[in-house]
Amino acid sequence: MPTVQTGTPEWEAKAQAVLPPALLPDLTYTPEVAAETAHLYERVKRVIPPIEWPGFAPYIKAINDLKRARNAVVLAHNYMTPEIFHCVADVIGDSLQLAREASKADAEVIVQCGVHFMAETSKLLNPDKTVLIPDMRAGCSLAASITGADVRALREAYPGVPVVTYVNTSADVKAESDICCTSSNAVRVVESLGAKRVIVIPDEFLAKWVQTQTDVEIITWKGHCEVHERFTADELRAYREADPGVKIIAHPECPPDVIDEADFTGSTSGMIKWVEDNQPSKVLLVTECSMSDNVAVDAPNTEFVRPCNLCPHMKRITLPKILDSLVFMKEEVTIDPAVADRARMAVERMINLNH
Repeated sequence: MPTVQTGTPEWEAKAQAVLPPALLPDLTYTPEVAAETAHLYERVKRVIPPIEWPGFAPYIKAINDLKRARNAVVLAHNYMTPEIFHCVADVIGDSLQLAREASKADAEVIVQCGVHFMAETSKLLNPDKTVLIPDMRAGCSLAASITGADVRALREAYPGVPVVTYVNTSADVKAESDICCTSSNAVRVVESLGAKRVIVIPDEFLAKWVQTQTDVEIITWKGHCEVHERFTADELRAYREADPGVKIIAHPECPPDVIDEADFTGSTSGMIKWVEDNQPSKVLLVTECSMSDNVAVDAPNTEFVRPCNLCPHMKRITLPKILDSLVFMKEEVTIDPAVADRARMAVERMINLNH
Protein backbone atom coordinates (compact mmCIF):
# COMPACT_ATOMS: atom_id res chain seq x y z
CA MET A 1 0.00 0.00 0.00
CA PRO A 2 1.51 3.36 -0.97
CA THR A 3 2.36 5.70 1.90
CA VAL A 4 0.32 8.91 2.03
CA GLN A 5 0.45 11.69 4.56
CA THR A 6 -1.47 10.80 7.71
CA GLY A 7 -4.60 12.89 8.16
CA THR A 8 -5.07 13.87 4.51
CA PRO A 9 -8.37 13.11 2.72
CA GLU A 10 -6.64 10.34 0.75
CA TRP A 11 -5.34 8.77 3.97
CA GLU A 12 -8.74 9.08 5.63
CA ALA A 13 -10.38 7.35 2.66
CA LYS A 14 -7.93 4.46 2.96
CA ALA A 15 -8.51 4.27 6.71
CA GLN A 16 -12.28 4.11 6.20
CA ALA A 17 -11.76 1.05 4.02
CA VAL A 18 -10.14 -0.93 6.86
CA LEU A 19 -11.66 0.46 10.07
CA PRO A 20 -15.22 0.70 11.35
CA PRO A 21 -16.47 4.28 11.80
CA ALA A 22 -16.10 4.14 15.60
CA LEU A 23 -12.36 3.52 15.28
CA LEU A 24 -11.53 6.12 12.63
CA PRO A 25 -8.93 8.49 14.12
CA ASP A 26 -9.85 12.15 14.47
CA LEU A 27 -6.60 14.09 14.35
CA THR A 28 -8.11 17.42 15.39
CA TYR A 29 -6.79 19.03 18.56
CA THR A 30 -9.98 19.64 20.50
CA PRO A 31 -10.61 20.56 24.14
CA GLU A 32 -11.62 16.93 24.69
CA VAL A 33 -8.29 15.67 23.30
CA ALA A 34 -6.44 18.23 25.41
CA ALA A 35 -8.24 17.06 28.55
CA GLU A 36 -7.74 13.37 27.80
CA THR A 37 -4.00 13.76 27.21
CA ALA A 38 -3.32 16.37 29.89
CA HIS A 39 -1.85 13.83 32.31
CA LEU A 40 0.60 12.71 29.64
CA TYR A 41 1.71 16.24 28.88
CA GLU A 42 2.21 16.87 32.59
CA ARG A 43 4.75 14.05 32.52
CA VAL A 44 6.75 15.32 29.54
CA LYS A 45 6.35 19.09 29.86
CA ARG A 46 10.01 19.54 30.82
CA VAL A 47 11.15 18.18 27.47
CA ILE A 48 8.31 19.00 25.03
CA PRO A 49 7.49 22.70 24.52
CA PRO A 50 3.79 23.65 24.88
CA ILE A 51 3.66 24.81 21.27
CA GLU A 52 4.43 21.27 20.07
CA TRP A 53 1.82 19.44 22.13
CA PRO A 54 -1.26 20.25 19.99
CA GLY A 55 0.50 18.49 17.09
CA PHE A 56 1.30 15.39 19.17
CA ALA A 57 -1.82 14.97 21.31
CA PRO A 58 -4.34 13.87 18.63
CA TYR A 59 -1.94 11.18 17.42
CA ILE A 60 -1.26 10.01 20.96
CA LYS A 61 -4.96 9.66 21.69
CA ALA A 62 -5.63 7.91 18.38
CA ILE A 63 -2.76 5.46 18.90
CA ASN A 64 -3.75 4.63 22.47
CA ASP A 65 -7.38 4.09 21.40
CA LEU A 66 -6.42 1.89 18.48
CA LYS A 67 -4.00 -0.17 20.58
CA ARG A 68 -6.91 -1.31 22.70
CA ALA A 69 -9.04 -2.09 19.67
CA ARG A 70 -6.25 -4.09 17.99
CA ASN A 71 -5.15 -5.84 21.21
CA ALA A 72 -1.73 -4.38 20.51
CA VAL A 73 1.25 -3.52 22.68
CA VAL A 74 3.87 -0.89 21.81
CA LEU A 75 7.50 -1.61 22.69
CA ALA A 76 9.73 1.48 22.67
CA HIS A 77 13.49 1.63 22.94
CA ASN A 78 15.22 4.25 25.08
CA TYR A 79 16.24 6.15 21.93
CA MET A 80 12.66 6.93 20.92
CA THR A 81 11.56 10.56 21.23
CA PRO A 82 9.66 11.48 24.45
CA GLU A 83 6.20 11.73 22.87
CA ILE A 84 6.59 8.07 21.85
CA PHE A 85 8.56 6.80 24.84
CA HIS A 86 6.39 8.34 27.56
CA CYS A 87 3.02 8.76 25.87
CA VAL A 88 2.19 5.71 23.70
CA ALA A 89 4.63 2.97 24.79
CA ASP A 90 3.44 0.09 26.96
CA VAL A 91 6.93 -1.33 27.47
CA ILE A 92 10.09 0.77 27.54
CA GLY A 93 13.75 -0.08 27.96
CA ASP A 94 16.97 -1.22 26.40
CA SER A 95 17.36 -4.18 24.06
CA LEU A 96 17.44 -6.74 26.87
CA GLN A 97 14.38 -5.33 28.62
CA LEU A 98 12.43 -5.25 25.37
CA ALA A 99 13.50 -8.80 24.50
CA ARG A 100 12.35 -10.05 27.90
CA GLU A 101 9.01 -8.29 27.70
CA ALA A 102 8.45 -9.40 24.11
CA SER A 103 8.70 -13.00 25.30
CA LYS A 104 5.90 -12.35 27.83
CA ALA A 105 3.61 -10.28 25.61
CA ASP A 106 -0.07 -11.21 25.93
CA ALA A 107 -1.22 -8.97 23.08
CA GLU A 108 -1.96 -10.33 19.61
CA VAL A 109 0.00 -7.52 17.93
CA ILE A 110 3.41 -6.11 18.84
CA VAL A 111 4.41 -2.72 17.44
CA GLN A 112 8.18 -2.33 17.70
CA CYS A 113 9.27 1.27 18.09
CA GLY A 114 12.95 0.82 17.50
CA VAL A 115 15.01 -0.57 14.64
CA HIS A 116 14.55 -3.64 12.48
CA PHE A 117 16.71 -6.09 14.42
CA MET A 118 14.61 -5.35 17.52
CA ALA A 119 11.44 -6.17 15.63
CA GLU A 120 13.05 -9.40 14.41
CA THR A 121 13.91 -10.31 18.01
CA SER A 122 10.31 -9.72 19.04
CA LYS A 123 9.18 -11.96 16.19
CA LEU A 124 11.67 -14.66 17.17
CA LEU A 125 10.22 -14.76 20.66
CA ASN A 126 6.61 -14.45 19.50
CA PRO A 127 6.41 -16.50 16.29
CA ASP A 128 2.61 -16.76 16.44
CA LYS A 129 1.99 -13.03 16.98
CA THR A 130 1.87 -10.23 14.43
CA VAL A 131 4.95 -8.03 14.80
CA LEU A 132 4.90 -4.64 13.11
CA ILE A 133 7.56 -1.99 12.63
CA PRO A 134 6.31 1.48 11.65
CA ASP A 135 9.10 1.96 9.10
CA MET A 136 10.84 -1.02 7.53
CA ARG A 137 13.78 1.23 6.61
CA ALA A 138 14.72 1.68 10.29
CA GLY A 139 17.97 -0.24 10.07
CA CYS A 140 21.23 -0.19 12.02
CA SER A 141 24.80 0.43 10.88
CA LEU A 142 26.05 -2.09 13.42
CA ALA A 143 23.67 -4.83 12.29
CA ALA A 144 24.63 -4.11 8.68
CA SER A 145 28.33 -4.61 9.45
CA ILE A 146 28.15 -8.41 9.53
CA THR A 147 26.34 -11.29 7.80
CA GLY A 148 25.65 -14.92 8.55
CA ALA A 149 28.35 -15.84 6.02
CA ASP A 150 30.84 -13.72 7.97
CA VAL A 151 30.05 -15.66 11.15
CA ARG A 152 30.56 -18.96 9.36
CA ALA A 153 33.95 -17.70 8.16
CA LEU A 154 34.89 -16.74 11.71
CA ARG A 155 34.03 -20.24 12.89
CA GLU A 156 36.31 -21.68 10.24
CA ALA A 157 39.11 -19.33 11.26
CA TYR A 158 38.65 -20.08 14.98
CA PRO A 159 37.39 -23.68 15.22
CA GLY A 160 35.78 -24.54 18.53
CA VAL A 161 35.67 -20.96 19.80
CA PRO A 162 32.15 -19.99 20.92
CA VAL A 163 30.43 -17.04 19.28
CA VAL A 164 28.63 -14.40 21.34
CA THR A 165 26.52 -12.11 19.20
CA TYR A 166 25.22 -8.72 20.26
CA VAL A 167 21.44 -8.46 19.85
CA ASN A 168 22.08 -5.55 17.47
CA THR A 169 22.27 -8.02 14.59
CA SER A 170 20.02 -9.67 12.03
CA ALA A 171 18.29 -12.99 12.60
CA ASP A 172 20.65 -14.51 10.02
CA VAL A 173 23.63 -13.62 12.20
CA LYS A 174 21.95 -14.76 15.42
CA ALA A 175 21.21 -18.10 13.74
CA GLU A 176 24.95 -18.73 13.31
CA SER A 177 25.73 -17.89 16.95
CA ASP A 178 25.92 -19.80 20.22
CA ILE A 179 24.30 -17.14 22.39
CA CYS A 180 23.29 -13.49 22.22
CA CYS A 181 24.16 -10.67 24.58
CA THR A 182 23.34 -7.03 25.20
CA SER A 183 25.64 -4.34 26.53
CA SER A 184 24.12 -4.87 29.98
CA ASN A 185 24.93 -8.57 30.20
CA ALA A 186 27.84 -9.07 27.76
CA VAL A 187 30.45 -9.80 30.44
CA ARG A 188 28.18 -12.27 32.20
CA VAL A 189 27.34 -14.03 28.94
CA VAL A 190 31.01 -14.33 27.96
CA GLU A 191 32.02 -15.76 31.33
CA SER A 192 29.05 -18.15 31.41
CA LEU A 193 30.57 -20.12 28.53
CA GLY A 194 33.56 -21.30 30.55
CA ALA A 195 35.88 -20.86 27.55
CA LYS A 196 39.36 -19.31 27.46
CA ARG A 197 38.64 -17.55 24.14
CA VAL A 198 35.33 -16.14 22.92
CA ILE A 199 34.34 -14.36 19.71
CA VAL A 200 32.26 -11.26 20.51
CA ILE A 201 30.60 -9.70 17.45
CA PRO A 202 29.97 -7.36 15.76
CA ASP A 203 30.71 -4.24 17.89
CA GLU A 204 34.46 -3.79 18.16
CA PHE A 205 34.24 -1.19 20.93
CA LEU A 206 31.83 -3.20 23.05
CA ALA A 207 34.11 -6.23 22.67
CA LYS A 208 37.15 -4.17 23.70
CA TRP A 209 35.27 -2.89 26.74
CA VAL A 210 34.28 -6.45 27.68
CA GLN A 211 37.98 -7.37 27.45
CA THR A 212 38.72 -4.83 30.20
CA GLN A 213 36.19 -6.55 32.47
CA THR A 214 37.23 -10.20 32.09
CA ASP A 215 40.24 -12.51 31.79
CA VAL A 216 38.63 -14.36 28.87
CA GLU A 217 40.45 -13.60 25.59
CA ILE A 218 38.09 -11.69 23.31
CA ILE A 219 38.22 -11.91 19.52
CA THR A 220 36.53 -8.90 17.92
CA TRP A 221 34.93 -7.75 14.66
CA LYS A 222 35.20 -4.25 13.20
CA GLY A 223 31.55 -3.23 13.43
CA HIS A 224 30.59 0.15 14.87
CA CYS A 225 27.48 2.13 15.77
CA GLU A 226 27.37 5.28 13.65
CA VAL A 227 26.08 7.28 16.63
CA HIS A 228 28.55 6.19 19.31
CA GLU A 229 31.63 6.06 17.10
CA ARG A 230 31.31 9.82 16.41
CA PHE A 231 32.05 10.80 20.00
CA THR A 232 35.66 11.78 20.67
CA ALA A 233 37.82 12.08 23.78
CA ASP A 234 38.72 15.66 22.83
CA GLU A 235 35.01 16.52 22.75
CA LEU A 236 34.49 15.17 26.26
CA ARG A 237 37.56 16.93 27.61
CA ALA A 238 36.21 20.19 26.20
CA TYR A 239 32.92 19.68 28.03
CA ARG A 240 34.76 18.94 31.27
CA GLU A 241 37.02 21.97 30.90
CA ALA A 242 33.96 24.17 30.32
CA ASP A 243 32.27 22.74 33.42
CA PRO A 244 34.54 20.69 35.76
CA GLY A 245 31.52 19.56 37.79
CA VAL A 246 29.78 17.73 34.96
CA LYS A 247 29.54 13.95 35.28
CA ILE A 248 30.13 12.01 32.07
CA ILE A 249 28.64 8.56 31.57
CA ALA A 250 29.25 6.60 28.40
CA HIS A 251 27.83 3.63 26.53
CA PRO A 252 30.31 0.78 25.87
CA GLU A 253 29.71 1.12 22.11
CA CYS A 254 31.87 4.28 22.31
CA PRO A 255 35.56 4.23 21.33
CA PRO A 256 37.99 3.22 24.13
CA ASP A 257 39.49 6.71 24.51
CA VAL A 258 35.97 8.10 25.04
CA ILE A 259 35.28 5.47 27.71
CA ASP A 260 38.55 6.41 29.39
CA GLU A 261 37.25 9.98 29.80
CA ALA A 262 33.97 8.87 31.37
CA ASP A 263 33.08 8.71 35.06
CA PHE A 264 30.94 5.63 34.41
CA THR A 265 30.39 3.23 31.51
CA GLY A 266 27.30 1.10 31.16
CA SER A 267 24.37 -0.04 29.07
CA THR A 268 21.42 2.27 28.53
CA SER A 269 19.64 0.71 31.53
CA GLY A 270 22.86 0.99 33.54
CA MET A 271 23.20 4.66 32.62
CA ILE A 272 19.63 5.35 33.72
CA LYS A 273 20.20 3.59 37.04
CA TRP A 274 23.44 5.54 37.59
CA VAL A 275 21.56 8.84 37.21
CA GLU A 276 18.78 7.63 39.53
CA ASP A 277 21.23 6.45 42.19
CA ASN A 278 23.66 9.39 42.06
CA GLN A 279 21.34 12.27 41.12
CA PRO A 280 24.16 14.44 39.74
CA SER A 281 23.53 18.16 39.42
CA LYS A 282 24.76 18.05 35.82
CA VAL A 283 25.35 15.03 33.60
CA LEU A 284 26.34 14.28 30.02
CA LEU A 285 25.06 11.02 28.54
CA VAL A 286 27.43 9.86 25.82
CA THR A 287 24.82 8.07 23.74
CA GLU A 288 21.86 8.78 21.44
CA CYS A 289 20.46 12.22 22.21
CA SER A 290 16.80 11.36 22.78
CA MET A 291 17.73 9.21 25.75
CA SER A 292 18.68 12.36 27.67
CA ASP A 293 15.17 13.73 27.15
CA ASN A 294 13.61 10.47 28.33
CA VAL A 295 15.78 10.22 31.44
CA ALA A 296 15.28 13.92 32.22
CA VAL A 297 11.54 13.35 32.69
CA ASP A 298 12.23 11.44 35.91
CA ALA A 299 15.28 13.47 37.01
CA PRO A 300 13.97 17.00 37.68
CA ASN A 301 16.98 17.96 39.80
CA THR A 302 19.55 17.06 37.16
CA GLU A 303 20.63 19.27 34.27
CA PHE A 304 21.40 17.30 31.12
CA VAL A 305 24.15 18.43 28.76
CA ARG A 306 23.22 17.18 25.30
CA PRO A 307 25.91 16.43 22.72
CA CYS A 308 23.15 15.75 20.26
CA ASN A 309 24.16 12.75 18.18
CA LEU A 310 20.94 11.34 16.73
CA CYS A 311 20.36 7.90 15.22
CA PRO A 312 18.84 8.49 11.76
CA HIS A 313 17.28 5.03 11.85
CA MET A 314 15.55 5.42 15.22
CA LYS A 315 14.24 8.79 14.11
CA ARG A 316 12.33 7.16 11.23
CA ILE A 317 9.82 6.04 13.87
CA THR A 318 7.25 8.82 14.44
CA LEU A 319 3.75 9.14 15.85
CA PRO A 320 2.13 9.34 12.37
CA LYS A 321 3.97 6.18 11.30
CA ILE A 322 2.93 4.34 14.47
CA LEU A 323 -0.68 5.28 13.80
CA ASP A 324 -0.30 4.21 10.17
CA SER A 325 1.09 0.88 11.37
CA LEU A 326 -1.90 0.23 13.62
CA VAL A 327 -4.49 1.37 11.10
CA PHE A 328 -3.18 -0.66 8.17
CA MET A 329 -1.35 -3.40 10.14
CA LYS A 330 1.98 -2.68 8.49
CA GLU A 331 4.91 -3.23 8.12
CA GLU A 332 4.80 -6.87 9.19
CA VAL A 333 8.09 -8.51 10.13
CA THR A 334 8.62 -12.09 8.95
CA ILE A 335 11.58 -14.46 9.29
CA ASP A 336 12.38 -17.65 7.41
CA PRO A 337 11.34 -20.45 9.83
CA ALA A 338 14.60 -22.35 9.33
CA VAL A 339 16.58 -19.26 10.31
CA ALA A 340 14.17 -18.32 13.08
CA ASP A 341 14.45 -21.66 14.90
CA ARG A 342 18.23 -21.37 15.22
CA ALA A 343 18.24 -17.65 15.98
CA ARG A 344 15.59 -18.11 18.66
CA MET A 345 17.80 -20.56 20.52
CA ALA A 346 20.61 -17.99 20.76
CA VAL A 347 18.24 -15.32 22.10
CA GLU A 348 16.51 -17.68 24.54
CA ARG A 349 19.86 -18.83 25.93
CA MET A 350 20.60 -15.20 26.76
CA ILE A 351 17.20 -14.61 28.36
CA ASN A 352 17.33 -17.85 30.36
CA LEU A 353 20.78 -16.92 31.64
CA ASN A 354 19.28 -13.84 33.30
CA HIS A 355 16.48 -15.69 35.09
